[in-house]
Amino acid sequence: MIKLRGITWDHPRGYQPLAASEKPYEELTGIQITWEVRSLREFGDTPIDKLAETFDLLIVDHPHVGLAHATGCLVPLDEHIVPDILDALAEQSAGPSHQSYFYEGHQWVLANDAAMQAGAYRADLMNGPFPNTWDEVIALGQRLKGSGRWIGVPLVPTDCICCFLSLCASLGDPPGSGDELLTDDAVGRHALELITAFAEVGHPDSLSWNPIKMLDHMSSADDLVYCPLTFTYTNYSRDGYAPKRVNFTNVPGVRGSILGGAGYSISSKCQHIKQAVDYGVWLCSADIQRTLYVEEGGQPGNAVAWHDDYANEITHNFFRDTWDTLNQAYVRPRHNGYHVFQEQSGHVIHNMLRDGSSIEDCLTKLKTLYVESKRSS
Repeated sequence: MIKLRGITWDHPRGYQPLAASEKPYEELTGIQITWEVRSLREFGDTPIDKLAETFDLLIVDHPHVGLAHATGCLVPLDEHIVPDILDALAEQSAGPSHQSYFYEGHQWVLANDAAMQAGAYRADLMNGPFPNTWDEVIALGQRLKGSGRWIGVPLVPTDCICCFLSLCASLGDPPGSGDELLTDDAVGRHALELITAFAEVGHPDSLSWNPIKMLDHMSSADDLVYCPLTFTYTNYSRDGYAPKRVNFTNVPGVRGSILGGAGYSISSKCQHIKQAVDYGVWLCSADIQRTLYVEEGGQPGNAVAWHDDYANEITHNFFRDTWDTLNQAYVRPRHNGYHVFQEQSGHVIHNMLRDGSSIEDCLTKLKTLYVESKRSS
């Protein structure tokens, strides 16, 4: 029996659909797939070339494709998938998910999962319209502050840099679009000012929350009304997943939210590449994505599922209500060395929020780290 060992991340959205695919795929093909997990932080920060030494199949983030290209640790999937199938998956991409894994002439990854930063709210607590601008977000936070209810933004280091990138893109200068430059100074300064304001008017625990911790709190306590920027987790929009349902909506202004999600890749050390490719194509196909994948708590990378009536019914319109944001999402830089920038820069912003150091110093450090990441690529 052919056996393939994979590594994903330890949240029901990241693990459950893959685990649920093991039995039906073995019954269909006789091939045994086994999925293991790593933490969300490790998912974003651990170099994939190290994981590719041990695992056949890797669920990865799109900024890792630069490292894949530089090290040769992943299989270029375009060399093993016939063009018609690859073109169909590209056409069915949920927003820019599929294209985000195309780098230096090769398709390194298939988009099995799609996400972006969007708004989250408690429908039973939210009174009035959603904010349409970042200033309106701050005004809402100011009105709520002191009433026992809050807005909130996940602001652990990883999410600090993600919010910064989303805000810069929303303000018109997507980071990384100018080769060596991170972003225009005025835009970067404005983004840091907004993040500082979010922290000042937001829930006191924001600096210790990642998206999962914030959504866990939002779905169990009644003091968090609205979040303008969090990575989406459709699990919370489903009945029975948490004590209180959390709904999702487009980000204020719609444009610029950074693309998240996850993709299926194959280690270049895999001994059964054809079988691994066949499984990936099956997993990412429209039929599997809109049925098994959604039913098992997944957030598909295939747009057919996002527009599917049943998928929206069981998620209280999660997919339709956030589609515009996903469709206009911003793809982060993907050069080799970017993953180091993302890890280090988040701590720079988090330290500024925690210690009250200056925005100018923070911006200078971010620019320096970005230039260093480009030079190491």
